[in-house]
Amino acid sequence: MSSWHNKSTDELCEALLSLETKEECYAFLEDICTIKEALDISQRLSVAKMLKKGVSYTKITKETGASAATISRVSKCCEYGTGGYDIVIGRCEGEKND
Repeated sequence: MSSWHNKSTDELCEALLSLETKEECYAFLEDICTIKEALDISQRLSVAKMLKKGVSYTKITKETGASAATISRVSKCCEYGTGGYDIVIGRCEGEKND
């Protein structure tokens, strides 16, 4: 278990899993994050999706405004991370194809 896995992060995961609609998710994000934090998280997800499609760093920066450092970090997570991006991207793309 990672050092940041604890009772508080377990409760955060449980809270996220309890959300049932996009509206509930927006409400929770607005309460728990600053708007900038939520936008930064959504930007990272957009970057991950584009990286999975083979889009160049230059085009990703142009389309998302993400810095090369952010793109590099997301790329490392996609390549060497725990698979979280793959799970979310796969499920979201699957929903769009249903």
